Parts: sequence; C-alpha cells; structure tokens
Amino acid sequence: MKNLLIVAHAPSPNTLKLRDAAARGAGHEDIENVSVTVKAPLEAGPEDVMACDAILLGTTENLGYMSGALKDFFDRSYYPVLEEKQGLPCALYIRAGQDGTGTRRAVESIVTGLRWNWVQDPMVLRGDWQDDFEQQAEELGMYLAAGLDAGIL
Repeated sequence: MKNLLIVAHAPSPNTLKLRDAAARGAGHEDIENVSVTVKAPLEAGPEDVMACDAILLGTTENLGYMSGALKDFFDRSYYPVLEEKQGLPCALYIRAGQDGTGTRRAVESIVTGLRWNWVQDPMVLRGDWQDDFEQQAEELGMYLAAGLDAGIL
C-alpha cells in the first residue's frame, strides 16, 4: 500500500472545497493500493513526509507568497527529510487571487532544495472563484494517486 500525503492550507470554504476535491480524486474507487492522508500544514510534519510515497501541496496566495502555514510546514520539515526523501513525487495547487507567480516561485525554490520530483507543473487557480477549480483539484489528486497505484511514480 502506497501513501499519498495531502498538505493543504484551507482557511476558507472555497479552499476547503479544493482540499476535499483533491482528496476525493485521490480516493477514487478505481485506485486500490493508495491510502490518502490529509493534513493542514500546521498539523503535518516531517514524520508525515517520511511516511508518504508522494505529496500534494495546496496553498493560498498570500501577499504574493505561499501561506504562512505552508511555510511553517516547510520550516519544520526541511532538514529532517532532506536526505531521506529526495526524489519524492510531488504536485502543487495554488489558489491565487492575483497571478500566483511569487507563490509558485517560492514553493518551487523549496522543492528544488529538497530535490523532490515534480510529476506535473504547479496548478495555479487564478482570479475570481470558478466552479471548475474543484474539478481541476480533483483531477490532480486522482492523477497523482493513480500514478502511485500504477507504480509509475
């Protein structure tokens, strides 16, 4: 059994919909050999990263940067997992009220330092809320879990 860890900041009803959609996709009925753990960034830590086989990160764009909660997760987890989890498959979605560029750049910089492996370009959900954001997050969770299930990640 593989473990997909979803670490997503969800301070609003819409961002909670995104986190739930990603988890719903990852738990799709056709995916049999993947367990999904969902945690808020302030609840997740290095022990969760050590126990996972892939990670899906979710954040809001806060003043052109990732959420403070996700930054805190990285601050606490970076060095404890640095050597052990190189190559960890990862993906990211950003709920951006503006363009998400600074947020994406910041997370990419940390992930590069960790030497994790992007399995898909970061997804930036820009501008006013759109109902299809949920579907995009669900598909991202499903693709990541399906890749683990198939043994290609």
